[in-house]
Parts: sequence; C-alpha cells; structure tokens
Amino acid sequence: MVEVFQRHDVRYFFYIGGNDSAETCRIVANFAEQKGYDLRVIHIPKTIDNDILVTDHTPGFGSAAKFVVSAFAGLDLDNYAIPGVFVGVVMGRNSGFLTATSLFARRWPDDGPHLIYVPEAPFSIDRFIEDVDRVYTKCGRCVAAVCEGIVADDGVPMLLKLKDEEERDPFGNLQLSGRSTLGDALSDAVKARLKITRVRCDTFGYLQRSFLGVISEVDKSEARDVGETAVHFAVHGKKNGSVAIRRTGDYSVDYFLTSLESVALNTKPLPREFLKGLNDIDESFKNYARPLMGPLPQFD
Repeated sequence: MVEVFQRHDVRYFFYIGGNDSAETCRIVANFAEQKGYDLRVIHIPKTIDNDILVTDHTPGFGSAAKFVVSAFAGLDLDNYAIPGVFVGVVMGRNSGFLTATSLFARRWPDDGPHLIYVPEAPFSIDRFIEDVDRVYTKCGRCVAAVCEGIVADDGVPMLLKLKDEEERDPFGNLQLSGRSTLGDALSDAVKARLKITRVRCDTFGYLQRSFLGVISEVDKSEARDVGETAVHFAVHGKKNGSVAIRRTGDYSVDYFLTSLESVALNTKPLPREFLKGLNDIDESFKNYARPLMGPLPQFD
C-alpha cells in the first residue's frame, strides 16, 4: 500500500471501520514512517458493535440499535399473539452494547425481551434453561436477546463449545456473524430439556447493520461529522490518529484525535454498571443509549 501511495504521491490515507481497521492504520503508519514517507493516516470510527476504546460511542451503533429495538418490539408482539419461546441472536463479538439496546423494546413489566445475554456476563446452558423455564412458567412465553459473542464461565465463546469447526477472519477473530449455529443450538436445548414445542430463533445477521428503514438522525449527522473532522485533523493536525467522540452534555458532543495505538485491536466492553445480574441490562443504560438512537418507532 505504501509503495503504491509513493508512486502516486498519495499523502493522506483515511480508513473507515472498527478496531481492526485502526490496527491496519497503525501498521500502515508505522511502515510509512520506517520508509521515511510523509503520510497522514487517520482512522474514522464506524462499527455497530460500539466497542472502540476512548470514544464515547461510534457512528453506526445508533442506527443498528434502532433496528434491534424495532425488531424485538415486533417479535415480542408476535410472541404475545402466538406464545412460545423465541431466541434472537444479535451482533457483537466481544461487547454487548447492541444486544443491550433490546431493553428499549420493553414498555410493560411482562414485555420482552425477558432475558438479555451479553459477553460481559458469563453464560451457561444450564442457567439459560433455568431462566427460560422460570419466565415461561410465569408468563406463558419467553423472548430472549442473545449476543453472538456470549462466552462460557471459562471464557470460551459458546459457539466453540457448540460446534467443533472454526472459521476466522483475516485478523484471527472467530467468525460469528452470518450463521445460525448459536440460535439453533439454544433453541434445540430448550425443546429437548423443557419439552416446549413452539420454540423459534432468528439470527439478525448482516441485516441489522444495513437496514435503511430505521436510521438514527443523530447517527447520520455524527457519521458525516467524523469524516469531515478526519480531513481537518489530517490537513491541519500534522499527526496520525483516530477520530473520537466526547459527550459534553445531554446531548452534545465534540471531536478529538486519539492515537492509533490507543484504539487498535483491543475492544471496549459494556460497562459493568449496565449489567443486571447474568441475564439482564440495568435501566441506567437507557440514559447512555437513548440520545444515540433518537425517536423510536411507536408500537402498541
């Protein structure tokens, strides 16, 4: 890449993406420096996982969250009309931010999702079955939101415990999205152990990060802002880095440049104060996420 940049006298490289993309930026920037080539490298944050360090949140998260809330609100109404158990699997390799937003689908105490599982809280099949049994006994139905990256008590991703074969991306991360293995395994366990006949699951997959029907206006505005700010930092800042968002009020933000090393590879977990036991999200999470999604679709 750097050699191509040199041949064409390219002096600015902007790369949009998550923490793996930030690592690519770091590698390119270091290589250019070693070759003595003057190149500005700016990482522009974008990931629905919302798991980039330093920044308050990332563009992409708000709109994807709006989709997740809308999906679970509709699925809960469907489950209410035709009772049973439903398991919805949401994106999030190491962080449960997106799955946590399903909390907004609840309006009344008996509304789903009744159970929410994120990677920050250890998961076990036995506890899951007990949780589903308890909710189903009480409500006559159960809706569960499950993050694709949930891990067992020993820290091993549940997908590896449920399936022997592994598929990994170019950065060595376990490929979790685009497959229904987790949802199918959890549904099969409920059927086998609780003898509930109507058990359904859906893996939201790539739809949740590309659905145009519910876009957050705040998200759309900030996505443009981080791009414009990246150009400003590149031209006037004279240093490499990643654009970060700082929340300055309720609700306002400003932007700053953080080092590539501070965001590359590592991920930001859902803060522990937002967890409610091992199977739910605390109401305080709403104060963090609500401004990023904007108005939610109305449903009765």
